[in-house]
Amino acid sequence: MILYPQFYLKNVKEISIELLRNNRIKGLILDVDNTLIDIKRNIIKGAKEWCEGLKRQGIRICILSNTNNEEKVKDVAKELEIPYIFFAKKPFKDGFYRAQKLLDIENSKEIAVVGDQLFTDIIGANRVKMIPILVQPVDKRDLWYTKIKRPIENIFIRRYIKSTEEK
Repeated sequence: MILYPQFYLKNVKEISIELLRNNRIKGLILDVDNTLIDIKRNIIKGAKEWCEGLKRQGIRICILSNTNNEEKVKDVAKELEIPYIFFAKKPFKDGFYRAQKLLDIENSKEIAVVGDQLFTDIIGANRVKMIPILVQPVDKRDLWYTKIKRPIENIFIRRYIKSTEEK
């Protein structure tokens, strides 16, 4: 189903080099809001070390964010020392293709998209045949426009969890 991720994890730091290698993933496209930072723009603890460790293993990483606040995305990208694209308009395909080009990985199936929202990150990843990884939001608080979608997304997340438990 286009709404379902391939993996559902607590946070980005659960994405290990073993998980990536076992699934032939060479690149990661990361969301920012509530994936890498909380509502107050604090980067999750250990994110820099996690990112550096993956880069040392040859994993290419970039940020793809829907926010139109370039400064916010730029600050996170600078801290993690990775390239970024802001105002991506996910789940539309163009931003994902731009990120793929930035990563310089030809095969979309070798790229995972990591984010906290089904209706942007996961649908978008599935539309462009990348591997969708859903993570739990780092903060219980959301931006106003995400608050509207979150209860609906939670219904689908519960269905996804139930479907994986039945297997």
